Amino acid sequence: MPLRDHFHPPLVDRRSWDGLHGGWPMMIVAGLEGKLPERYVAEPQIHLGSSFEIDVATYDRDQDHADSAPAAEGNGGGGVATAVWAPPRPTLAVATDLPDVDEYEVLVYDTRAGRRLVAAVEIVSPANKDRPEHRRAFVAKCATLILDNVCVAIVDLVTTRKANLYRDLIDLIGVADPALPDEPPPIYAAACRWNRREDGWLFETWSHFLEIGRPLPTLPLWLSETDSVPLELESSYEQTCRILRIK
Repeated sequence: MPLRDHFHPPLVDRRSWDGLHGGWPMMIVAGLEGKLPERYVAEPQIHLGSSFEIDVATYDRDQDHADSAPAAEGNGGGGVATAVWAPPRPTLAVATDLPDVDEYEVLVYDTRAGRRLVAAVEIVSPANKDRPEHRRAFVAKCATLILDNVCVAIVDLVTTRKANLYRDLIDLIGVADPALPDEPPPIYAAACRWNRREDGWLFETWSHFLEIGRPLPTLPLWLSETDSVPLELESSYEQTCRILRIK
């Protein structure tokens, strides 16, 4: 079945793109279930913005600090009091908001290597592309994963934003893809990884331009330098659309 445009009429008038983005990660996990070797597990993860997560983390840190706060100066037991070091004033203090980044992804872990993350499938949302700071945050996250030897697959169906985050990613890494035109299409799918060779490291990508009305591609999802499984985007996408009755 063909790729739909989930962000323009007539489909956007009947169904929300959130349903597809929220349901697709689990269908990708289901598709990987019979392909992943036993030592690997895939899990869906959806996170809408960062404020709630940051609030919880701040509470935990504050609580830990309260539980482990040093005793007041002076020691009733006769010990030597030590001065509390105070940091200097910051050289820059600007009021700003942290990027409220959406995450729709599938993470693959190696359970025999301390649950090490080996692959990530990142499904781009409109919020990932709508502002420069959001684009930078998304691309920086992907680059960090790749530099940590994690295979990253990016799938972008967002037709309402022109940014191509795959091009931004390879620009950040410092390489060029000769297949990309000066104005690359807004929808695409790509898998990226570092591959160790005898003479050094090789940056490899498998990129595809997407078209409304055409099937989605299959990407290689690398679990190690030599082992990969097929990431069959078309079958998981169609299964999601069928369950959600998206026609």
